Amino acid sequence: MRPQILFPLFADIDTLKGVGPRVRPALSKIAGPLVRDVAFTLPHNLVQRRRMTAASAIEGEVGVFEIQIDQHIPNRKPGQPYKVRGFDDTGWVHLVYFKTYGDSLLKSLPVGARRVISGKVERYGSEVQIPHPDYAVLPEKASDLPLIEAVYPAGGGLSSRQVRRFALEALAQTPALPEWQDPAWRARQGWSGWRDALEAAHHPQTMADLEPAAPARRRLAFDEMLAHQLALAQRKRARRRLAAPVITPGPLSAALEAALPFDLTGAQTRAVSEIRADLTSGARMGRLLQGDVGSGKTAVALLAMASAIDSGFQAALMAPTEILARQHHTNLAPLFADVGIDCVLLVGRDKGAARLRALSGLADGSTPVVVGTHALFQEAVTFANLGLAIVDEQHRFGVAQRNQLQAKAGSGEGGAHLLTMSATPIPRTLELTQYGDLDVSRLDEKPPGRQPITTSALPMDRMEAVLERLGQVIQTGAQAYWICPLVAENVEVDLASAEARAVALKARFGDRVGLVHGQMPGAEREGVMAAFAANELSLLVATTVVEVGVDVPNATIMIIEQAERFGLAQLHQLRGRVGRGSGKSACVLLYDPPLTQVAQARLEVVRSTEDGFLIAEQDWAMRGGGDPLGLRQAGLPAYRFADPVAHRDLLLAAADDARLQLARDPDFSSERGRALWVLGELFDWKPDRAERAD
Repeated sequence: MRPQILFPLFADIDTLKGVGPRVRPALSKIAGPLVRDVAFTLPHNLVQRRRMTAASAIEGEVGVFEIQIDQHIPNRKPGQPYKVRGFDDTGWVHLVYFKTYGDSLLKSLPVGARRVISGKVERYGSEVQIPHPDYAVLPEKASDLPLIEAVYPAGGGLSSRQVRRFALEALAQTPALPEWQDPAWRARQGWSGWRDALEAAHHPQTMADLEPAAPARRRLAFDEMLAHQLALAQRKRARRRLAAPVITPGPLSAALEAALPFDLTGAQTRAVSEIRADLTSGARMGRLLQGDVGSGKTAVALLAMASAIDSGFQAALMAPTEILARQHHTNLAPLFADVGIDCVLLVGRDKGAARLRALSGLADGSTPVVVGTHALFQEAVTFANLGLAIVDEQHRFGVAQRNQLQAKAGSGEGGAHLLTMSATPIPRTLELTQYGDLDVSRLDEKPPGRQPITTSALPMDRMEAVLERLGQVIQTGAQAYWICPLVAENVEVDLASAEARAVALKARFGDRVGLVHGQMPGAEREGVMAAFAANELSLLVATTVVEVGVDVPNATIMIIEQAERFGLAQLHQLRGRVGRGSGKSACVLLYDPPLTQVAQARLEVVRSTEDGFLIAEQDWAMRGGGDPLGLRQAGLPAYRFADPVAHRDLLLAAADDARLQLARDPDFSSERGRALWVLGELFDWKPDRAERAD
């Protein structure tokens, strides 16, 4: 049950004065449906006013003038402003209106009256102007005009001042809450109490008070992230208490590892050991295997699946695209076949007898391994005894989709273990934000013998030189990719299209140029990819459909046209399609100048390093990750106060604090534990109530 002290904050916003049927939808869209949401809506800007005269007016600043209205100057032509001229003891001040009718201004600003005016000062020649003053009040009400005014979000017919009034009323209904922060930590940070911090955040005095580094904002951010980390840590704890089959490696695992044509790297060996420890624990595994392109995640997944088969269970590997699923099946099926294990492929367009045989084998247990796409979690697919579910490129699946696959486990010995894989390296702080409820294994080494990829960034006017060099390389028998941002030309978007580029390159290099993109029929796309993999094509023109899962060791050239249009992680993933063999490889980033500052920074990062984890850190700083407690997959978690990039030090501290709390007081029964329970309820990122002892 929600603590009674929070009841005022969880009241509907229509309990705020002035929030009726007309205002409620707009305020709910800006802030949310609860009084708490309005109280948590902070100002994003600040108006700082200074008292001025016509003679001392400073252009660009917001001034406060006391003037006497002298004359109204109507607009003579459409588009011209309506002006009201006033004066003080030092000169003239002109009030400029573009969308206000004269009658209303004649009434509110009558000639001869004195008014206190506020607005941003502009100069038109020698004339002091204030376009659309934000205040025009009687002199006796000048004290009501704030010299410092916080600016709140606006929209839906609500002005910033209206939202500010509602926010301050919601703040007035916000109670002081029990202190949940560790006293020593709070003292070191020099922070006030939570209620005082919220008050200070609503009453900034300088622009610095709006920054993430402001003490009040940092206090609120830490509290929000602490609630989040407590929920993630509690969810991990609850998951570890769920039963799952005990899976141990046996002869099949040993045989497959011995049959690998390479030795495992140290990182792969560590990851296999960590996964096997989870599988033998009897508790449900939830582990993320992350590694850079070419770091060997598939080999680790192979050995994990072998352990499941050794123990009499089935294993399923789900990929987000048919291309990637077929690539996995092509690589894994022969290895399993060598030890007498049937590995089937199941994708959405499979029909007829082949599909029925695959479904039958999974249902009766005669097929121990399946590789597939979204087709795996469809209702028609049943497993006799699924023990391990592996999800590749996990960020391309929704949370519900991953859960659907895991839920297909037989109920006899608990749910299936879950291993998710990502070829996008993830910064430590993002791991905590997005995957705080998972254990993480990192593959931070590449297999020996891989050559570095030479990366260069060139303007589009160097394309002829690039084409000349490309022709020379193709003549040696090497293969290349050419990536475009669009499938087809679009008159509304000035971007290169793969179809047009393929026509131009075929005219130059002949029929050994292929085209592949996501809008092609699956069978046609697969045929082109197979021809490229078989070296029947020298050059593959494509969109980002080849971003993941394409493994052609003979391809050594990657050309990305209009590279400034791609994200940082996307550029790194595309570059990872080459450099997969023992030969030297190159990546050319063609760009349209002039570059924006952000685009230039992206290209420089890719050009200067192949370290996927460093690139991921930079990419995260520019973009964001996902909502680990909900179903959102794009952008950072829906924080109200926290910025996981600017507050990354607080995120790490909050994660440590959450782990310590669960170790010392797992049922939240201590004085601090009860306060933390209030914190969790406050942010709706509370631990599972079933886990708490009342």
